[in-house]
Amino acid sequence: MILLHLLPVALSLIVLAAHFMRAGNTLMVVVVLMVLGLLGVRRRWAARVIQLTLLLGAAEWVRTLARLVTWRAQAGQPVSRLLLILGSVALLTALSALVFRSPRVRNRYGPRRA
Repeated sequence: MILLHLLPVALSLIVLAAHFMRAGNTLMVVVVLMVLGLLGVRRRWAARVIQLTLLLGAAEWVRTLARLVTWRAQAGQPVSRLLLILGSVALLTALSALVFRSPRVRNRYGPRRA
């Protein structure tokens, strides 16, 4: 079922939008939610935009991770749980971009060019 294939993508985008909402970045919340809407567009370009957003989202998670680890380390607070959680979120977000390589999802977003 295609819905199960796209579930990690949708969850990654929703969590990314929540991250931007918590940071007060309304513009990025709107952009990420618009990209989430592209899951319904059955075009190759839509899949590429979603993949790019997921990869940039993973980079944002890594940037946030580095910033928070630095702050916590300077404050003498433990960082291992933070590393585990945000590292996992960044990895899941990046791996979600690979969903578009599966044959079923690839067929949904257009045939391969010759």
